[in-house]
Amino acid sequence: FSGYKIYPSCGIRLARTDGKIYNFVNKKSRNAYLMKKNPRKIAWTVLYRRKMKKGTEQDTSKKRARKTTKFQRSIQGATLENILAKRNQKARGPKSSTRTK
Repeated sequence: FSGYKIYPSCGIRLARTDGKIYNFVNKKSRNAYLMKKNPRKIAWTVLYRRKMKKGTEQDTSKKRARKTTKFQRSIQGATLENILAKRNQKARGPKSSTRTK
């Protein structure tokens, strides 16, 4: 129940009527089992600590997001060369009239 290691000649053994045998470290874990407690919800058990990721090493750094790369594609009906030519033509030509207030 608790997840702790039980050494030989230590702990409490419980035999159910169906023949299944359970070993417990102490009375605290045996009583929790008999009260049908969920070991994942009890803070001192190993299962709870694994579920909540307690005590694990913090050496693993967060994954870095990949840098997005720009990729130019041709649009249907116009090739990439035509689009780039029009863009360069607009950049070289005179600026459009700007409104002044």
